[in-house]
Amino acid sequence: MDLFASAARRSAPLADRMRPRTLEGFIGQEHIVGPGRLLRRAIEADQLTSSIFFGPPGSGKSTLAEIIAQSTRAHFRKVNAVTTGVKEVRDIISEAESELMMNGKSTYLLLDECHRWSKSQSDSILPAIEKGVIKFIGSTTENPLVAMTPAIVSRCRLFQFRALTPADIDKAVCRALTDRENGFGNLKIEFSAEARAHIVSVANGDARAALNAVELAVLTTRPDADGVIRIDLSIAEESIQRRAVRCDEEEYYNMLSAFCKSLRGSDSDAALFWASRMLYAGVDPRIIVRRMIVHSAEDVGLANPAAMLQAVAAAQALEFVGMPEARLNIAQAIIFICESPKSDSVVSAVGEAMSDAENSYQAGVPLHLRDTHYRGADKLGNGAGYKYPHDYPGHYTPQQYLPDDLVGKTYYRPGDQGSEAKIGEAKKRRAERKE
Repeated sequence: MDLFASAARRSAPLADRMRPRTLEGFIGQEHIVGPGRLLRRAIEADQLTSSIFFGPPGSGKSTLAEIIAQSTRAHFRKVNAVTTGVKEVRDIISEAESELMMNGKSTYLLLDECHRWSKSQSDSILPAIEKGVIKFIGSTTENPLVAMTPAIVSRCRLFQFRALTPADIDKAVCRALTDRENGFGNLKIEFSAEARAHIVSVANGDARAALNAVELAVLTTRPDADGVIRIDLSIAEESIQRRAVRCDEEEYYNMLSAFCKSLRGSDSDAALFWASRMLYAGVDPRIIVRRMIVHSAEDVGLANPAAMLQAVAAAQALEFVGMPEARLNIAQAIIFICESPKSDSVVSAVGEAMSDAENSYQAGVPLHLRDTHYRGADKLGNGAGYKYPHDYPGHYTPQQYLPDDLVGKTYYRPGDQGSEAKIGEAKKRRAERKE
């Protein structure tokens, strides 16, 4: 490392300075780089094929790519998808072809934020990957199966990184405090166990967030009379005040799915948690209440009709009162929907009816049900034979309402939960009067 590179490294943020340079120093991801694992063997043998690393921020994706760059005998280029166009990609491919012909070396192309590449950018590199001129390594926080073009994904091996464990984060923090070359090992620092535990907890699996907090705490705290920098819990709390919550597109849909399934599954504790986590992550609360309105019909329906009233009232409260107070109304509706008896009879009924409306023979409306409000309708036979239900006992009398080809068809089948049990009994009594 030359003088300028050494100076630049010393001035870099702590998180960058503490990046491991070897697999032995790499923290976490034992499921893919632990001893004997495929990815580790491929890196050690310098036989890594085109790959995509994906997972949450601060989990080590870029660090592992840098380790590969340091250990491989191949040529290595690193670019960012945000700033790299098709022209630069073609220049890299041309350079890689020359490197392969003149020196027999293939080229690794590390692409940060690879999910941001357009289809045309992805297509421009496919031939080079297929010929072995380029070994592609993509790094992204998004799920490549959702966010990237299938053509690239199908030619790569996927490695999913997990959020680091508290033990992993604590190891990274301790290493930074004791490392004399890149960390704060040359300073006299007393970091209380409570302060370290707070940073580890709030970092939420993100090593970068934890190290940034440690750096801020150390650099902004004056040494005492003994020359010791003492970091207590209050300083740690100021250094990392808000827990990092991942909420990219994939995680957003995952949390929303968990919330909806918790409503359907009658688990009010889980539904409240997922709603709260989405709110904390910045999800628009209107999205949450819209889902509640839908599920009040889809999963509760007529087993407890008041569920929809609660959901709609929560939506109105959100508009009239606003956050954060409206979270009380939202929570009340969530609990009401979860604790209500469940039925999917509404969604089943409308699904079957819509299918028949689309696919069945379009028979005319029976004459006795046709419109009679205009002059001369009776001459067409409209309304002839119609029985006015309120003229009969119980305000009901049997008559045909469906088209001829659908007579006898049943869409709504009441469940046996809550109010639907009574509805089912009434429906059964009406059916008996038809016989």
